[in-house]
Amino acid sequence: MRVGPSSLSGAFALRPNLPHAAFLLPVLVVLGCASPRPSSPPLAPPSMPTPTEPGSTPAATARKPETAALKAELVAKHGEAQRARIERGVEQVAAQWREEDGDLAAFVREQFIADPKLLDATFARMERLFEQLEGHLNELGRELRWATDVDQGPMLPVDPLFAAYDPGAPVTEDLFRAKVGFVVLLNFPLTTLAERVAHAQDYTRRQWAEARLAGRFYRRVPSEVQQEVSRAGAAADLYISEYNVWMHHLVNERGERLFPKGLRLISHWNLRDELKADYADAAQGIAKQRMIVQVMERIVTQTIPAAVINNPRLDWNPFTNAVTVAPAGTVEENAPVGGASAEAAPEPDTRYARLLAHFHAARRVDPYVPVAPTQLARAFEVQRELPEARVKAVLEQVLTSPLVPRVAQLIEQRLGRKLEPQDLWFNGFRPGSSRSETELDRLTRQRYPTADAFAKDIPRLLRGLGFSKERAAYLAERIRVDPSRGAGHAMQAARRGDFPHLRTRVEKEGMNYKGYNIAVHELGHNVEQVFSLYDVDHTLLAGVPNNAFTEALAFVFQARDMELLGLGKPDASAERERVLNDFWQTWEIAGVALVDIAVWHWMYEHPEATPAQLREATATIAREHWDRYYAPVLGGKGSPLLGIYSHMISYPLYLPDYPLGHLIAFQIEEHLHKKGPLGAEFERMARQGAVTPDAWMVHATGSPVSAEPLLRATEAALAR
Repeated sequence: MRVGPSSLSGAFALRPNLPHAAFLLPVLVVLGCASPRPSSPPLAPPSMPTPTEPGSTPAATARKPETAALKAELVAKHGEAQRARIERGVEQVAAQWREEDGDLAAFVREQFIADPKLLDATFARMERLFEQLEGHLNELGRELRWATDVDQGPMLPVDPLFAAYDPGAPVTEDLFRAKVGFVVLLNFPLTTLAERVAHAQDYTRRQWAEARLAGRFYRRVPSEVQQEVSRAGAAADLYISEYNVWMHHLVNERGERLFPKGLRLISHWNLRDELKADYADAAQGIAKQRMIVQVMERIVTQTIPAAVINNPRLDWNPFTNAVTVAPAGTVEENAPVGGASAEAAPEPDTRYARLLAHFHAARRVDPYVPVAPTQLARAFEVQRELPEARVKAVLEQVLTSPLVPRVAQLIEQRLGRKLEPQDLWFNGFRPGSSRSETELDRLTRQRYPTADAFAKDIPRLLRGLGFSKERAAYLAERIRVDPSRGAGHAMQAARRGDFPHLRTRVEKEGMNYKGYNIAVHELGHNVEQVFSLYDVDHTLLAGVPNNAFTEALAFVFQARDMELLGLGKPDASAERERVLNDFWQTWEIAGVALVDIAVWHWMYEHPEATPAQLREATATIAREHWDRYYAPVLGGKGSPLLGIYSHMISYPLYLPDYPLGHLIAFQIEEHLHKKGPLGAEFERMARQGAVTPDAWMVHATGSPVSAEPLLRATEAALAR
C-alpha cells in the first residue's frame, strides 16, 4: 500500500505534508529562469466551463460587473489573442478571492502575464519551488510520524501527538494569502475532469504540467480544518497499526490452541494472509480458517472483547466469546505489558468512532470545495479521476460475471468440499501455494533476519525482475528500508534528492513470508516512485494517475515473490493459474470496495449518526453485499465479513483502488507477456507520470482501463 503525498490530481490540498510558504512570495517578481519558448495554447476554449463554476458562490456573483470590466480592460491592453486566457484566469481568481485578500483589480492588472518568455520563466520557477516545498514538508511529516510508523520499540506518550500534527496544513491558505495561488489561477488553466479526458491525446507534456500546477489550487481549505483531517487520519492509522491478535491465545471449545506460540497478527492484513497460508495445512487448516473468520466477524461487529486486543496474557474463544487468564506457561517471553483480567466487555465501537472522525473532518472540508463538495466526489472525480458510476459498473461487471460460479466449481473440485466464507481468500491458484507457511517462513527468515538484509538484497531482486545491473543499482541507491510497526507500506519521496521508504514487518526471529510478500509488493511501489519522480520530464507530473496504478505496478512485483525466492519461473500451466488467481482476487476485493463506498454514502445520509449506529449500518451493508454477491457461491448467509478491511478505518475510500489495481495489473501483465522484458517496460510506463487514467493506460498498453481483458482471459483459462 502506498502512503505519502498524493499525485492523484496534482492538487496541493491532496498532499498531506506541506509547509508554510510565505517565503515563496518572491515568485511574484519573476526574473528570467528558463530558455525562451512559445507559450502553450489554451487547454480549452473559453466557452468550456471552468471547475470553479464562476457565479456559483455569492462572492463571485457579486463581483461579476467588476470582473467583466476587468476582462475588457485586459483584453484591450494585451490584445484579442489573450482573450481566452484572460477570461478564464480572471474567473478562476474571482471564485477564490475574499474581501481580506484586498484589491482584486489591482492584483489582476499587476500579475497577469502576457509575455511568453515571462510566462515560461514563471512556470519553471514554480515547478522548482513546489518540488522543494512539497519535498521538504514530506520529509518533515515522515520524521514526525517515524515513531508511530517504524518499529523501534515502545512508543512514548508524545509520539502520537507528533504524528497527528500536520505542518503542511496551512500551506494552501498561506499560498493564497501570499498571492502565489492567485498568480497560478490567473495565468494557468484550472481544468475539469471532462476537459482532461476530452483532450488527453492532444495535450503536450507542458500542458499536462500546467493542468497539474493549477490543480493545486482547486480548493481553499482553512488550516484548522486541514489539521482536523490530519488528526483523524493519524489517530485511525495508529489504532489500526496496533490492532494485533495473539493467535496462540485463541482456543476452541476443547481448549485447543491451533496456532503456534508467538504468532502475532495484525488485522486485517496478517489475519487474511494466515488464512490463505492455512490451505497448506491438511490436518488443521480448515479449523484455523473458520476460527480466523470468527475473529474477523467479531471485529466488524465490535463484539470482540476489548481486553484481548494486542494482549498475549489472555486466552479467548472467538466462538463463545469467553475470556480467561492465560496459563503462565503459555505467555510469550518478553510479552508486552497487558492486563490479565478476564474481562469480556466488547470493544466500545472504537473502530467506528475512528471512521466517524474521518467523516466529520471531511464534512468540514466540504464547503470549501464547491467542485467536489463531498469526500466521495473528491475520491472519484478529483483523486481517482474516474467517475464513481464508471468504477461501480466495472466492479459489478466482475461480481456478476457468469464466470464466478465456474471458477468456484473448479475450486470446489480442488478442495474436495463445498465452499465456505473463508474461501473468499482461496489462494490455491498461485504457483507454489502448496508449500507450507513453515517452509516459506524458514526461507525468508534465513535470508532476511533484519530489514537491512532485505535492503542489501534489493539489487539482486531487481535483476531477477528483469532490470539491468545498472538500473537495479540506480534504484537500490534510492530506496530505504525500515521495519514497520504496522503491516507495511511505501512512503514516497516528493523531491529529487530525497528517497522513498519501504516499510514491512520484521519479527524478532526475522522476516516471515507474510512480511516478505508485503515487502516485494512495497518494492514495486518504491520502484514506481523512483521512476515517476527522478525520471519524469516535469516534476509537476511526478507520480501516477491514481493509487490504483501504483497498486497495479506493485502487484506486478508481488506476483513474482516465489520466483524471487528461487522457487521456479511460471510455465504455461502456471500462467493459467495466474489468470484464475487474478480473477478470484478481483472478485473478492470488488465487493469490499462497494461496501466502502456504500458506507460513505450512508454517513452522508445520516450525518448525526453515533458510532453504534454506524457499526450497525456497516454490518448491515456488509451483510447485504455478501448475500447479493457472495452467499450464492460461498454460503454463510448474513456474514459481515466484507467489513473487515482495515483500509475502511485508516484510509478513507482507498479500497476501490485495489480491484481497479488488479484489472490494471492484468492489462500490464498481458502487455509484458507480449513485449517484455519487465524492467524496461515497467520503467517506460512509470515515467509517464500523473496523466489521466485512460491516457496512461493507452500509452502503456494500447487500451483504456477495462475489465474485459481479465474476463476474456479467464474464459480462455477455464476452457483450457
